[in-house]
Amino acid sequence: MFNTTTEVADALGKQQYIASSEISTVLYLAERLGKPVLAEGPAGVGKTELAKAWAAAAGRELVRLQCYEGLDETKALYEWEYAKQMLYTQLLRDKLQTLLADSQSLASAADRLAKEEDIFFSQRFLLPRPLLKAVLSDTPITLLIDEIDRTDAEFEAFLLEVLSDFQVSVPEIGTLKAKHQPLVLLTSNNTRELSEALKRRCVYLFIDYPTPEAELRVVRLKVPDLSPALARQAVEFVQRLRRLDLKKSPSVSETLDWAKALVLLNAKNLDKETLETTLTILLKHEADVQRARATIHREDSPRRSSRPTDPDSGSTFDGNIRPLKRI
Repeated sequence: MFNTTTEVADALGKQQYIASSEISTVLYLAERLGKPVLAEGPAGVGKTELAKAWAAAAGRELVRLQCYEGLDETKALYEWEYAKQMLYTQLLRDKLQTLLADSQSLASAADRLAKEEDIFFSQRFLLPRPLLKAVLSDTPITLLIDEIDRTDAEFEAFLLEVLSDFQVSVPEIGTLKAKHQPLVLLTSNNTRELSEALKRRCVYLFIDYPTPEAELRVVRLKVPDLSPALARQAVEFVQRLRRLDLKKSPSVSETLDWAKALVLLNAKNLDKETLETTLTILLKHEADVQRARATIHREDSPRRSSRPTDPDSGSTFDGNIRPLKRI
């Protein structure tokens, strides 16, 4: 358990996750209060990576439940292995006959058989899915419920018991309580409004697109082979794209993919050709690509001198593209 918010930030930093003071404070309080964290925000801003880093920083196994439309409690909680139960019954048939051989009536036979029910209704026939695995874990774990907004209201209601008491009900066995209370992080991309009951049980955290300074730190940390000057150019260009009216703005993960692509292409600066041929790393809709290209073409007129700027100066683009401001 972490003693201060600074310890949380430092531990996340060792996992190469740059946490803001808000993030480190929310995680610290959630652990101390024994509450789940609900992290909302645009797709690709690092919510899932936060769960991975939090688990690693705390030295816990990460159990992940990936949500999707149509997910129900059976798929999230457990599967009862009827075939295995039937096989046990067949293998123990001779033993059962011996056990019931001297029964004087059906009632006495039923009573004897009832005493052996634990053999046929036990955890040995449970195939744990992520939620049950988190509850039954012999060691403390971190539970990630990813993209909870993709599920429906019924599944949310089912989760309330898990998030409130960290226990689940299995009809064949009964109520199973968590041996160790897990650290829980739920993520949402805001595709629909979550219930107030779910939000009430969580510590809320909104993770937005990072500031230019924060995104530059992430790029330099995750893609160290990219030159500092080109990293500045790349981040500034992504920040400008997000100000356009796009169907889907580039996420932080796409910024990192683009930075890695620039390294692979051995790019020295963001000239017009490099931008146009790599835009699809950042943008995933043709309309967005065309809008970005139109913006580049507008800024290409009037043309600047074709002499490239010194890449180490921090002022960017080649002579055909309007230079970016320093971050």
